[in-house]
Amino acid sequence: MANRVVVRYKTKPESADANHALVAAVFEELAAVDPGGVRYATLRLADNTFIHIADIEADPNPLGSIAAFGEFQREIGARCEPGHAPLVQPAELVGEYHTFEEGFGSV
Repeated sequence: MANRVVVRYKTKPESADANHALVAAVFEELAAVDPGGVRYATLRLADNTFIHIADIEADPNPLGSIAAFGEFQREIGARCEPGHAPLVQPAELVGEYHTFEEGFGSV
């Protein structure tokens, strides 16, 4: 069974672009390494809130072996607005329709 979570946090305005770059580096490394068992997406809202959606089938979690993910996690609290630290919540999939298909809104 997959471990599906949603993580939400809001960065300080001066940290938002750096956070964006750190997240992008995670996706670059995931594409290069392709650890399998990972479905992962991140959204950035206009107010610098970031939402990560992760569906991890592998055990142990392959993200732990991604160097860029470790770098992203390092000092995440310092990049966040006070009171808006990462909140990790388990999530249940209710439904989806062509979510984040390759070539459809992907970066």
